[in-house]
Amino acid sequence: MQAVAQDLAKYDASIVALTPQTPEHNKAMTLKNELNFHLLADPGNAYAAKLGLRFTVPPEVQDIYNGFGLVLPKFNGDDSWTLPIPARLVADRSGVVRAADIDVDYTRRPEPSKTVKDVAAL
Repeated sequence: MQAVAQDLAKYDASIVALTPQTPEHNKAMTLKNELNFHLLADPGNAYAAKLGLRFTVPPEVQDIYNGFGLVLPKFNGDDSWTLPIPARLVADRSGVVRAADIDVDYTRRPEPSKTVKDVAAL
């Protein structure tokens, strides 16, 4: 997404990502990846849950994550073992969502250029 940040700026639009990670982990990720957009903390995926975009990681997958050192409670600051369903929302200035791409398969994401097209259509 950061590849299209400048294109979005032409429309006075910006990128904001929600993540269940703690602010400390968000800051580290921002620095490590040189992100040019903000990561906002969503503790316990509470906002994602309100949008119907939260799921609990099954115990067998928790074991796999732990084996790779991806201990969600450490990164997210809670023991919920929840993750957000990947989603991309485009909202207008009044906060109304005008475009959405949501897929439970985290490997399928919309092309960043689609976001620019959706913003341009507002």
